[in-house]
Amino acid sequence: MKTLPEGLTDHLESGATTLCWCWRLTRRDGVQLGFTDHDRTLEFDGTQFEAEAGFEAGEINESIGLSVDNLDVGGGITSERLAEQDLGDGLYDDAKVEIYRVNWQAPDERVLMRAGSLGEVKRSGKAFAAEIRGLSHYLQQPKGRLYQFACDTDLGSTACGIDLTLPAYRATAIVDAVSSERTFRVTMSGTYDAGWFTRGLATMTGGDAAGFAAEVRAHTENTDGIWLSLWSAPVTAISVGDTLVVTAGCDKQFETCRDRFANAVNFRGFPNIPGNDFVSSYVRRNKS
Repeated sequence: MKTLPEGLTDHLESGATTLCWCWRLTRRDGVQLGFTDHDRTLEFDGTQFEAEAGFEAGEINESIGLSVDNLDVGGGITSERLAEQDLGDGLYDDAKVEIYRVNWQAPDERVLMRAGSLGEVKRSGKAFAAEIRGLSHYLQQPKGRLYQFACDTDLGSTACGIDLTLPAYRATAIVDAVSSERTFRVTMSGTYDAGWFTRGLATMTGGDAAGFAAEVRAHTENTDGIWLSLWSAPVTAISVGDTLVVTAGCDKQFETCRDRFANAVNFRGFPNIPGNDFVSSYVRRNKS
């Protein structure tokens, strides 16, 4: 049961209400944005809730139990604060969402109706649609470790122990040719074997795509030079002269951990557990 502020309770009991909806988004980088369906901008808790921002919500689906409650929001990317590049670069992925019912004549009279996070975000031209998931969504995520052949941690994490700030595992580069939106040639700060940065992370540090980060699909070298191919492309195209930082990659296999990184002691997989062949095998009689 929700406890309403005394002023809001009196307002609701008056029979003539001046209510609106307000949504507050907190992105992964900590930036907070506010939107409202009222016809003028409101402000409370240090957040401005922008009116007429091309942001509108659908029906809230609520259920009993631990199933995930959903709400769809959508609209046009018309707000100066709601940039297409930020959506494409993933700054809104899993963003925190708070939904308030507010008396627009007295914004202090409000109640938090729902809290959750942004789920899948779809874009089509200048329009977008996003799913808001209830907090029970996190209860359905796998927790703990899995028994599997491959390592279950990321290269460079605390559990891994590899320091990705060392020059052996990290390089700065500058783009000197572009083949496609995801593939480009670079000049690197050091000498590395081909494939060293495959499955690593490339982070753009200079140019219009600065701030974008993506996993490296392939790191190759031929007579034309050193080429990087990414799994995803930024909204703003990568151009000649852009700079980036790229870190080493790992396929999470025991042999790679032991031979490439000399880090077998921190391997977080189980390379010796029985596999599917063992499970499906059966007893055979020894004829000797």
